[in-house]
Parts: sequence; C-alpha cells; structure tokens
Amino acid sequence: MPTVSFGSSEAMRVGDEVIAMGNPFGLGGTVTTGIVSAKDRNINAGPFDEFIQTDAAINRGNSGGPLFNSQCQVIGVNTAIYSPSGGNAGVGFAVPSDLVSKIVADLQDDGQIDRGWLGVQIKPVSEDVASVLGLDEGQGTQVEKVIADTPADKAGLKADDIVLTFDGTEIKIARDLTRAVANTAPDTTSEIEILRKGERMTLAVTLANRATAQDA
Repeated sequence: MPTVSFGSSEAMRVGDEVIAMGNPFGLGGTVTTGIVSAKDRNINAGPFDEFIQTDAAINRGNSGGPLFNSQCQVIGVNTAIYSPSGGNAGVGFAVPSDLVSKIVADLQDDGQIDRGWLGVQIKPVSEDVASVLGLDEGQGTQVEKVIADTPADKAGLKADDIVLTFDGTEIKIARDLTRAVANTAPDTTSEIEILRKGERMTLAVTLANRATAQDA
C-alpha cells in the first residue's frame, strides 16, 4: 500500500500552513487546511502532553488521521478537539510526529513503550519559596516526596529539593521534569541539578523503566 513519510514537528512554526486528512462523520478522505495555531499545548490529557494546536477543521472521525506540512510530510496525528457543541470550533490538536516516530520505533523494537522513571512526587515552586531562595518566576520544580528504593532515592534526592535542570534540559514547571525523564531511556545515567537549602549541587541518577516500575 502507498505510504507517507514523517516530517519534523519540531521544525514547524506557529503560522505555518497545514493540511488535515481524515474521516469526519464517515466522509472518508476529507481534507481541510489551516495553520499551526500553537505548539506544546497541555490539554490535561496526560503527563506527557505536547500537542500541536491547529485551526484546520477537525471533527469527530478525524482522530488518527495525518496532519501534513506543505511538503506533504506527516508532522502530526489528529487526536482531539475543543468544542462546546461537539463540532469544529477551530481548535484542534495533533500529537507531534517527532513523538509518534519515537513511539512507533519503540513498539517495533519490543512491543512496549519504554520510558524513564525517577520515583518522585513533584509540585510547583510556591512564590514564598521562590522568594526565599532567590529564584525567578517559572524556575524549577519542587520535590514533594521521594519514594523509597527508587532511582531518585538511590541518587540522594530529598523532599523539598528544587530541580533546576535534568540532563541539560531547563526545568520551568513540573511537567518539564516529567517529560524530560520519560523521554530518557531506562538504565540511562543522567545528571540532575538541584537547589538544596540555597546550595546548588549536581547528582547522577540512573533511571528505571516506567513500564515495570511501581506507579507513584
């Protein structure tokens, strides 16, 4: 059967033209056009949200259809809409192709999705804590609890530590850490920069596999 190739969702810019294809209301092969309205949208569908938002008409039945760039490469997979009425309201969402490519390759490898797992519960840094520690707004996320006998525990992380970076990725909000850890292969040793009682330090942590680790 004919196939289409993946393009880079990371290379897409807000305002770039896109084409959505799908099967809305049973009307197979329907094509609509629009632009990338936003990137990295969190719609509270899960801990790894990073959807592409588009105003290309997406309706019920479009899910699973491709979102093409102007070179006819798939840069997203249509997934959800925001609509008070259930019909198209110009706010649709697609899973980025860069993420889809990783998941497909992982499933082809061993039939399961392997994500890194740290073993902490986290929360936003409060204004009071940020003020006391001299942190800028939107800098770091706070460790609320370290689960016993997990990679975080073995690495020496403690409750109330402020995570600033993970493997070079700047952590601004809680889900930045969740995604950075999940996108790192299990059994990988990474550096995590923290702020503890006003002192910066770097710890080495070897991640476990989220698929086999105890949920927390």
